[in-house]
Parts: sequence; C-alpha cells; structure tokens
Amino acid sequence: MLRFLDPDCDGRALHAIFGDEDCCTYLADPATTSVAETVSLLKKWNDGTENTTWAIVEREDGDALGRATLIPRERDIWEIGIMLCPGAQGRGLAMKALADIIDDGFDNRGARRIFADIDTDNTPSIRLFERLGFQREGVLRGTWLTHIGERDSVIFGLLRSDKRVWAR
Repeated sequence: MLRFLDPDCDGRALHAIFGDEDCCTYLADPATTSVAETVSLLKKWNDGTENTTWAIVEREDGDALGRATLIPRERDIWEIGIMLCPGAQGRGLAMKALADIIDDGFDNRGARRIFADIDTDNTPSIRLFERLGFQREGVLRGTWLTHIGERDSVIFGLLRSDKRVWAR
C-alpha cells in the first residue's frame, strides 16, 4: 500500500533506511546520523515531488516501511526509485509498490518512458527492475561522485508500450 510521504511523520521510521550505512551504500551521501537529519533530507528530496513520492506501508495508518518516488525528468520521461527498511525486504513490498507507481505513471501522468538509474554493483535493485520487465539500456561511466567514490550507473528503462509483467 502507498500513501503520500510526510517527512515529519515518516522520518523516524525511515531513519531505519537513511541512518543505516549498508542501506545508504549507493546513495550520494553517507547515512544520516539522526532522525532530525533524516527528516531534513526527506524534506529536501520531497520538495517539488510531493504528489509523486510515497511511503510504503502495510496499512494506511501504519509506519513507513520504505520510500518510493517518481521524478519528472524530461517531457513524458520519469525516473523511478525505491528504498525499503531492512526489516521489510524480501516480502514483495517493493515489487507491488513499484508496479502501482509504474501503472500510475503510464496511466495517469502521461509517461511514455520510466527509467531507473542504479549503481552497477547494486545487484538486488538490478534484479528487482529486471523482474518488473525493465530493459537494460546501458552503463554510464563515472556518473556519480559519492561518499564511496566515483560510481557508474546502469540505466534500466520501461516504455508505455512494453508488457507490464505484473498485470493479469
């Protein structure tokens, strides 16, 4: 289940992600050191994407188990991203959340292409997007300068005309 993200309300729960060094390995910056820093980061990221950034929850009034976003990049092209709390991983929540967001992007927001920019060493994310039917489009060398050094990106794309493997 998805609901719009509220950085102030969801920051404490999402600090389980953004305060965890392992979860933040492939982010530009290292893990946050406090809930307040996580809330500040979420507010910064949420600015301008309030209607396309969601908390992943098991019930409407439940704690956030993850964050997912759809970011407008160019005309009819959107970038998608997701992170889950370690305790919520392996339960199919990411697949379900992304399928719902992709459907929304294509069906309600006029997207013709949705892409994911993934660190080349982030095997779990790569596998997730492959299971969703995204096609590997290529590698961009030296795309990101991060807290772990210069990193390459692998780009995965899905077109509106591509099969939605989760649809029945």
